[in-house]
Amino acid sequence: MELTITESAIDKIKELNHNNYKYLLLRYDTVECGCGVNGVPTISLVEQAEESHIEVENLAIPTIVDKMQSVFFAENMKLDFVGATFRLSSPEGILNPFIPTTNILD
Repeated sequence: MELTITESAIDKIKELNHNNYKYLLLRYDTVECGCGVNGVPTISLVEQAEESHIEVENLAIPTIVDKMQSVFFAENMKLDFVGATFRLSSPEGILNPFIPTTNILD
């Protein structure tokens, strides 16, 4: 799995990372979405990787994803910052067009 992060997204992540978290976590948020297969791909900053996390190839920021949740993400993805929100997409389409900046610190 590979994630390309645009310069605008890198700049915004650095601006928001007041606590100097080490990892960008790709996560599949299922809160208030019904069952475990209904959810939304999103991102967060986290301090440490867990045993269940696997590495996502990325040259800009160390990135991880829970191994079980990796099925909800594309093999190749791009994270961009457009307007006031992050956008996660792949060559197949947009995974989440509106990731609020508040999500990154959840």
